[in-house]
Amino acid sequence: MKDLFEEKNISPMLIARNVEPFADSDYLYELKWDGERCIAYLNPGQETDLRNKRNVRMLPKVPELSGIHQQARVRCILDGELLCLVNGKPDFETIQRRSLLGNRYRIEFEAEKKPATFIAFDCLYYDGKDISIYPLVKRKEYLDKAISETERLAISRTFGDTHAFALFEQAKRQGLEGIVAKKKDSVYFQGKRTHSWLKIKNLMDDDFVVCGYRYSENHMAAIILGQYRDGKLVPKGHVPLGISGLDFARIKAQPRLLYAPFEKIYLSNAEEPTVWIAPDLVCIVQFMYWTKSGSMRQPVFKGLRNDKDPLECKEEVLF
Repeated sequence: MKDLFEEKNISPMLIARNVEPFADSDYLYELKWDGERCIAYLNPGQETDLRNKRNVRMLPKVPELSGIHQQARVRCILDGELLCLVNGKPDFETIQRRSLLGNRYRIEFEAEKKPATFIAFDCLYYDGKDISIYPLVKRKEYLDKAISETERLAISRTFGDTHAFALFEQAKRQGLEGIVAKKKDSVYFQGKRTHSWLKIKNLMDDDFVVCGYRYSENHMAAIILGQYRDGKLVPKGHVPLGISGLDFARIKAQPRLLYAPFEKIYLSNAEEPTVWIAPDLVCIVQFMYWTKSGSMRQPVFKGLRNDKDPLECKEEVLF
């Protein structure tokens, strides 16, 4: 029989699209942490293994977390968020920049200056047993028993429906992303997006494939976006981006294509020729909402991410 801890190949369960704030006694509520999703494999007295959504080992990027297994009471697998706090709040750009570093001295400098923290919100394996089929409330009980908290390893606090609206308002006041609502009886479906976990956010965001760019006014570039639909890449609009940053330098360094990588031809303005690139990069874009025409309202480029494969950027289909 396969052992989850020995395999170390868990694909995190996904959260469904953003919904309006609501209160329901069938749900638990917690803050939505703005970081990089990771799975932690903690073996007391032996080692920590921290892996992102693509199953890439993250400890070389965040060596300050190499000792969090010392806080585990039993061998366990935790689902959670890897983040860096800046001015008391999670900062997505900081943790994404950390995940791209390769220089050992720069990594050590950042680890001391802006140390990372792992916020655990689920427990999938406890003392030799796969508990992913247990209801969420039971897994939360095991999470509380599995570890003791420190500055580098913490547990995400949950609240009942009577605090749902207050928690959302508090997140807005603090400038946080929002909250997550999870059904109390939900089991853990690896790699699936279900209605059991819902985002309630101040702003929406989504992941897109970077398909090309064209220059616009005011030293900006328009980054052409795409997502997969039934295995085919289709256009999903564009987002402005300054041309002097590291992200745009990475985009410009991509191999160029003669034609758009979409299944359907994307028509760009003839006066603003588009440079098409190999669709190998993924970015996250924040926006107000989806319009009826299927475009994003006031999109903002939030950064490139290396923890997600372009093929994972799909138009949302709920399981």
